[in-house]
Amino acid sequence: MSPDEIIAALRGLDSCAVSDALDTLGLPGAVTALAPMWPAGTVLAGRVRTVTAAPKATAGPATHIATPLVAIAEPGDVVVIDNHGRTDVSCWGGLLAEAARRRGVAGVIVDGACRDVQESEALALPVFARAAVPVSARGRIVQEAMDERIQVDGVSVAAHDYVIADVNGVVFVAAGDAERVVGLAQRIADREARMAEAVRAGRDVQEVMHDSQFPTVTAEQR
Repeated sequence: MSPDEIIAALRGLDSCAVSDALDTLGLPGAVTALAPMWPAGTVLAGRVRTVTAAPKATAGPATHIATPLVAIAEPGDVVVIDNHGRTDVSCWGGLLAEAARRRGVAGVIVDGACRDVQESEALALPVFARAAVPVSARGRIVQEAMDERIQVDGVSVAAHDYVIADVNGVVFVAAGDAERVVGLAQRIADREARMAEAVRAGRDVQEVMHDSQFPTVTAEQR
């Protein structure tokens, strides 16, 4: 599958099915500390572009966090910022959201806090973070690196990995695992759709959820 095909497939899934596929394959990827900052109602999926944040160490002007990456972002990119889980200072706000939308950025994920949530919502830019706070990044944190491997809630994430995020949360998929994870997630979603149809048809949920009726999807199945 090409990157565009993988992204299209992810957009047809949800984070739960992808998390279940990762579980089945024994792979990491699902994070539990991040939540949507506004109710987008859609699935965010795309390729990751990473930013590493660090405290501002010296006096004088410094490049504002994420601006170098946003300036070169490509349509469909998802900006992922590692601020090491800090929730006392924002590292994403309204002006960045405006610039990101102009570049075609699909969404933003922050292992830390953001602000100006109402502005991202007005732009229809999905944002996932630990919290929203009013405190500015200016004078407090700066960009240390971009497109390098980062940690998001304990999950190792590299530039050009894949991510899916929705009302249930955020799941990362390593680029090298993406095709098999997506294929397995599609089979899992199909199984659950058939189970739901059986319940709607009046079958007892205890029976429907028993593996003898709808066997669990395994990694070996093709």
